[in-house]
Amino acid sequence: MGGTGSGTESNRIVENFIKLSRFDSESFHEREIAEYVIGRLVSAGAEVRTDTTDEKYLEAHPDSFPNIYGFLPGNREGEPILFSAHLDTVSPGNGKKAYVTEEGKIISEGNTVLGADDISGIISILEGLERLKEGNLKHPDIEILFTVAEEPFCEGSRYFDYRILKSRSAYVFDLNGPVGRAAIAAPTIISFEIGIEGKGAHAGFVPEEGINALNIAVETLVDFKTGHIDEETTVNFGTIAGGTGKNIVPENIKITGEVRSLNHQKASDEVERILDRFQQNARKAGGLAHCRRNDHIRAFKTDENALVTDRFLKAAKSIGISRPEFIVTMGGSDGSRLQENGIKAIVLACAMENVHTTRECADVKELERAAELALALMTV
Repeated sequence: MGGTGSGTESNRIVENFIKLSRFDSESFHEREIAEYVIGRLVSAGAEVRTDTTDEKYLEAHPDSFPNIYGFLPGNREGEPILFSAHLDTVSPGNGKKAYVTEEGKIISEGNTVLGADDISGIISILEGLERLKEGNLKHPDIEILFTVAEEPFCEGSRYFDYRILKSRSAYVFDLNGPVGRAAIAAPTIISFEIGIEGKGAHAGFVPEEGINALNIAVETLVDFKTGHIDEETTVNFGTIAGGTGKNIVPENIKITGEVRSLNHQKASDEVERILDRFQQNARKAGGLAHCRRNDHIRAFKTDENALVTDRFLKAAKSIGISRPEFIVTMGGSDGSRLQENGIKAIVLACAMENVHTTRECADVKELERAAELALALMTV
């Protein structure tokens, strides 16, 4: 299983990557890329279902698509295995044009993202399935989950019907860095919105009659450390907006932010501490603070000795990766949703670099290796 793919396979990976990148597939607008991917799954011999997603999601996002489930029956004994990637991209992701540099990197023209997050993951899985079929290789039952709206805190996978899945082990191809890297732990992510309600007044004539919502915000914000508040927790206040004029005491201020922690209880407690402090300070000044939290995904940690990690180590070494690497990530992925639903998951690097920027790229040789890894995981 070692070495790199053939020239034909390498060309196919590049051609298919560029084809996928042409789809406008920003979050909640994945229909075209989804229909294409379904065709590829069927061609690879998979049975496909799209009756997988709660109608509430589809009603709220009519330009999106159901999460795609594929099943490839095994031809040998073994525990079923799940492979997952997501169909959506961040913005600016419309009008993408990809090309290959002399150095073997796939890049965009620079005015959009490339979409390697997560075209690289999709390509890795599809190429693995196609090589499986072409080589008539032995494998256990294989399940595939291509999700929608992953970028906005795994919103699409929130509505997937996990009762469909047989697998208890999953590989999520959705991590930057060299192939052979795997994230075995990820954080709880909780966002929050704080609306501070004061009282407007003319800033020149009667400022004392007003209740300055901005002052409440500033005096509260200085109470909190941001960035890493400890080795496993981050706090960020990301936006602040409000006021109606430079000569008017600001009556309403809106603040948004998030907390991430590898310890779920710590993340929850920190959010509550923030919200309580804003409410206390607003009341003290004669105003109000309207607070809302949104719990997106929950922290997980997969044991390095679990079946899913052991299989990864064997597969990686079988294709010549001598030192596979386990890491902790502070990013979110559908791996968190799988863990919440009783499926041990790890998140695998698959050749994407500089994600969520217009400098995003994918290395062709690393894409070949990611496809090899997918195939090895299917057959090891």
